[in-house]
Amino acid sequence: MCGIAGLFDTRTKTPFDEALIRRMTDAVAHRGPDGCGILNEPGIALGHRRLAIIDLAGGHQPMSTADGALTVIFNGEIYNFLDLRTELQGLGAVFASRSDTEVLLHGWRHWGSAMLAKLHGMFAFALWDAREQTLFLARDKFGKKPLHYAMLPDGTLAFGSEIKSLLCHPGMDRTLDPQAASDFFTYGYVPDPKTIYAAIRKLPPSYYILARLGRPLEIKPYWNILEMLGQTKAAAHDDARLVEILKTAIRRRLISDVPLGALLSGGVDSSSIVALMSGLGGTRVKTFSIAFDSPALDESSYARTVAERYATQHVVQTVDAGDFNLLPRLPAIYDEPFGDVSAIPTFTVCALARKHVTVALSGDGADEALAGYRRYGFHRKEENIRRVVPAAARRAVLGALAGLYPHGSWLPRPLRAKTTLQELSMDAAGAYTRMVEALPEETRGTLLSAAFREDLHGYRSEDVLRDHFNVDAPLDIVQRAQYADVMTYLPGDILTKIDRASMANSLEMRAPFLDPDFFCWSFARPLSSKIDRNGGKAILKKAMTPYLPRDLLYRHKQGFTVPLTRWFRKELKQDILALGESPRLRASGIVDTKALAHMAKEHAGASRDHSKALWLAWVFDAFLGHRPA
Repeated sequence: MCGIAGLFDTRTKTPFDEALIRRMTDAVAHRGPDGCGILNEPGIALGHRRLAIIDLAGGHQPMSTADGALTVIFNGEIYNFLDLRTELQGLGAVFASRSDTEVLLHGWRHWGSAMLAKLHGMFAFALWDAREQTLFLARDKFGKKPLHYAMLPDGTLAFGSEIKSLLCHPGMDRTLDPQAASDFFTYGYVPDPKTIYAAIRKLPPSYYILARLGRPLEIKPYWNILEMLGQTKAAAHDDARLVEILKTAIRRRLISDVPLGALLSGGVDSSSIVALMSGLGGTRVKTFSIAFDSPALDESSYARTVAERYATQHVVQTVDAGDFNLLPRLPAIYDEPFGDVSAIPTFTVCALARKHVTVALSGDGADEALAGYRRYGFHRKEENIRRVVPAAARRAVLGALAGLYPHGSWLPRPLRAKTTLQELSMDAAGAYTRMVEALPEETRGTLLSAAFREDLHGYRSEDVLRDHFNVDAPLDIVQRAQYADVMTYLPGDILTKIDRASMANSLEMRAPFLDPDFFCWSFARPLSSKIDRNGGKAILKKAMTPYLPRDLLYRHKQGFTVPLTRWFRKELKQDILALGESPRLRASGIVDTKALAHMAKEHAGASRDHSKALWLAWVFDAFLGHRPA
């Protein structure tokens, strides 16, 4: 795992200041503490920070072909690089290293952009073709590795693993994107391809950029999971293949020249990875968990059970549920507002793992692949009602009842009648959007200033997810929700969280459930395979019954989180009450600070739970205090 940064003059071949590309590269030094490399030639500058994983002696970057015509900087791992290397050698390629990086150079020479379809891995890379005066940028299929870019007014294309590299450029416009701010308060993160800065974009997953001297940028997709559905048969008898396919995905991710382990939360996903991983290697698996001193948050006993069953080298760190010392670091880690509170324990477990290993496997992606989120089951049940109750009746009757019903955000999800009635009064896309929103429209209408909402000129953040949900494809109602999450929540929240938390600790994370072969096969399973009377991920739970205890497989799903509601009523009460006086929020014009102050008082007095809205306001205020002027 590494960090990359670069500059390309799309108009002329003007030389770049080497001090600038060094600053851009050093800004992501945490992603690669094992080495630094720079290429600076007229019109092109490439910087690389290395976290050495494969070919420790020979994998230095930027890496060039023997003739110097091609140069690459690469963040990620290509798991099938040995197979590709053999294929390329058959085409006449001569390799000078054992590194997976070199496969990209020869792959480009022989296959061009078609190389991307052959890669199994996680990656973001920039490849410079000096003869063609072409820069090729690409990001992996699910967006496990980040890539940000901006086109400056002078024709310079700037790019980097993290936003902080681009902000090193003195010509970078730092104006905030109001639509991205709206998205943040809607979802709790800024969905691709936006960033919080209007001038800076994220290259979406499964996209590439072709930048050529004197020509406009070409930004194109090279893969979409929907295209794979016809190739992935969903026969019911194939369900028994899950363990076989998942083992293959895990085996691909065990290649490493440095110590490797796994995060073990005690949930179904990470426990499944550890169980299958234990049968594939010749040494004991190293596993890492954090325990909370609060029983309501702690899952460590389940993790311990799995560790004992498979005799792993298990390391546990107990965390004080009242420890919020990491909060001030979050803006520097994420570079833009990021409201997933589980980023805090995720950072902690990554820091623990890095003390012992350089690479760790995780269970990320299982919920999206196998319909594991509880909301998928609620969504399916609501859709069954929509099919039998006419839309006009739902809007008139259920919508009216929802308006009369009191708030019950403190209740378990199945008992929140107001929420359910509101969702039933909507179409499927609108209802699912409301399910995943961090803040519903009426809360945003209170929290965000009237002037800011007017300046959006009718822009609706809900349409970001709605457009994906309503994709023109033969999907069942749960697959539509899964697909919408794959295109928004997975890269924007889940993978951003784990990438920044792990790389801030110089730890590489690998996610077998996001192996494209496994994911496409799982996504194509019939709905009955994924959700049954015991909830989501039914096929995984059945397949893992011989490997894991039943009480672990079928227990109530527990989130990886912190006691935010309590923090804001006890330890951080005064900070929250002061948030309505924030000069930064007031100056931004985005948040109605009077409304925020009222929410803080209600929350502190325990008359309403406004923890989500207060948390997002807190995060946004912290971002404003950290961002460069």
